[in-house]
Amino acid sequence: MNIVDRFLNYTRINTTTNREKGAAGIMPSSPGQMELAQLLANELQALGLVDIDLRDTAILTATLPANTDKIIPTVSFFAHLDTSAEQTNDTKAQVVRYDGGDIVLNPSLDIVLKQAKFPEVAAYQGQDIIVTDGTSLLGADDKAAIAAILNALQVLQVNPEIEHGEVKVAFVPDEEQGLRGAKAFDVEAFGADFGYTLDCCGIGEFVHENWNAGNAVITFNGQSAHPMSAKGKLKNSLLMAHKFIAMLPGGEAPEYTDGTEGYYWVKELAGNSAKTVLKMDIRDFCQQGYAKRMAFLQQLADSCEGLWGEGSIDIDLSYRYENVANSLQGDAAFPIDIAKEAYKRNGIEMKAIPMRGGYDGAVLSQKGLPCPNIFTGAHNFHSIYEYLPVPSLEAASNVVVDVICITAERAK
Repeated sequence: MNIVDRFLNYTRINTTTNREKGAAGIMPSSPGQMELAQLLANELQALGLVDIDLRDTAILTATLPANTDKIIPTVSFFAHLDTSAEQTNDTKAQVVRYDGGDIVLNPSLDIVLKQAKFPEVAAYQGQDIIVTDGTSLLGADDKAAIAAILNALQVLQVNPEIEHGEVKVAFVPDEEQGLRGAKAFDVEAFGADFGYTLDCCGIGEFVHENWNAGNAVITFNGQSAHPMSAKGKLKNSLLMAHKFIAMLPGGEAPEYTDGTEGYYWVKELAGNSAKTVLKMDIRDFCQQGYAKRMAFLQQLADSCEGLWGEGSIDIDLSYRYENVANSLQGDAAFPIDIAKEAYKRNGIEMKAIPMRGGYDGAVLSQKGLPCPNIFTGAHNFHSIYEYLPVPSLEAASNVVVDVICITAERAK
């Protein structure tokens, strides 16, 4: 099966993550994720993989046995089964030949991918590009990764002369809901020495740093009163919350920052005069910067309680995930070096980018499995304008093959 047909087959299974079921602790949160995992388990078996383990959480793992007696580190590759909840419709993917200009996705609904809005598409003139009909996501996030990994395994199967060590693969659910599959993943039982996720960006891009990420839930406890007798009695928690927000550093919010600039994100505010709950995300690439942000929020809450009285404010600060760069330092940086060589062999210039978000590899790295992130070739994730140039998808698979080859070559 060629890589395009593989990808198109995967897009026909609706694996939209379900936020309500995810919030209730159900994993996988949608039945399509298990359906896709079952299909992949069958395909992995046909490709000669062993120790195929599909759990009731839809976490799927498998092993390609080594074809040499040489002692080679075990490399692994990860992709996630779910697609984002921004669009829930079934995907109707189509392959178009891109000759420049705009791409009409759906003439009857007048849905057009405009080059003026997405100028990077011009780089793919003369290529086949996979798009939707404009009524759903494409799901290249992360089915392009699945197709690339399975295609790489197929290359190894039909070319037994390619020396390789043991290779492990894993497919996890509900990445789009706080990396839930990776958080439930048993790294120790998996038994790999290092790994890569494929969950990013255009051809050539590579991620080996992302956020240190945390959450804050701040509860403002007021005192309700009837307005006819409220003077000196009413303590409006809504106004307390707004005053707290006003004391956050100006300009340090998502809409004002880019690159490696951190932020406080006021994400949700709900309540009434008696009680109001504020939910925030805290992000910083630097460990020290992250710690300072969390300490600042605690100090601000303590100061506000001093002004408004004991019990007027409760703050719960929690940790979400760590910057993968923290796990790729010194002797643990070799996965980056192997990837650089794999890109080079394919004539691809590596463009390392800081990811302003989280991905499964951040959690896996923190658990002891160094895991940077390779491109899938797709653009416009989480959008009806998501598209995937076919040569970029093929390149992602080629990089996977070369990572495996280089790992074997470098073994003593």
